[in-house]
Amino acid sequence: MCWFEGPLAAFDTETTGVDVERERIVSAAIVVQASEGAQPLVTRWLVNPGIPVPPEATAVHGLTDVHLQQNGRWPAPVMEEVARGLAEQAAHGIPLVVMNAPFDLTLLDRELRRHRASSLAEYLGPAPLCVLDPWVLDKHLDRYRKGRRTLTDLCAQYGVELAGAHDAAADALASLGVVRAVGRRFASRLERLTPVELHARQAVWHAAQARGLQAWFARNGSEEECDPAWPLRPAIRTAA
Repeated sequence: MCWFEGPLAAFDTETTGVDVERERIVSAAIVVQASEGAQPLVTRWLVNPGIPVPPEATAVHGLTDVHLQQNGRWPAPVMEEVARGLAEQAAHGIPLVVMNAPFDLTLLDRELRRHRASSLAEYLGPAPLCVLDPWVLDKHLDRYRKGRRTLTDLCAQYGVELAGAHDAAADALASLGVVRAVGRRFASRLERLTPVELHARQAVWHAAQARGLQAWFARNGSEEECDPAWPLRPAIRTAA
C-alpha cells in the first residue's frame, strides 16, 4: 500500500486574520482517515478568542463575535487539546495534511506560546510532525499550470468535493482528499518516497518557491516578503 492510500490525518483552522504573529484561532479541526474511502473521524473546536473578530474575517468563515462568545471555549484548554491531538497522530507515525502549513502550524504555535507558555515542538516531543502540504506538492509537481492554487482551485483540479469552504473540518477533509489525489496522479514520482522523505523534500521545494515569488515581487516593485521556512516559521525573538 502506498502512503497516499493509507492512514492520514489533516488539520485546519479558521482565524481572526492572516498575521500569524498577531491573529487568533476561532475554530479548528483534526480529521483522521484510516485509509482511502474510509469514514473519517472528525474532532472540532470552537474558540472564543477574547478579542473582536474583524468583519472581514467573519465574512470569510461566518463566525461572529456573538456566536463565539456564546458557544466558543476559552483558548487555553482548546490549544492544549489541539496540540495533544496532533502529537498523538505524530506518535503513531501518521502523516499530517495541512494546506499552507506555515500558516496554520505557526499560528497554533503562537497560540500555545500565548496561552500555555509552551511551543508546538514541546508538545510533540520526540515524534515531530510529518507534514504533507497540498499547496507545496501541487506547485512543485505541476509547476507550469496557470491559475490560482487555493484549496477551492485544487479541489476542482483534482476532482475533490469541498462541502462548505472555510469550515475548518470541511477544509481539512478536502485537503486530505487533494493529497490523496495528488499522490495518485503523480504516483510515478511519489510512490517510492516515504512520507518522511517527502516532508524533507517539501521543505526544500517550499524554500525555492518562496525565493521565486520573492524575486517576482521585487521585479514588480512590491516590498512583500516571502518566508522560506516550512512547515513552521521560527518564533520571533523579542528583546528582554
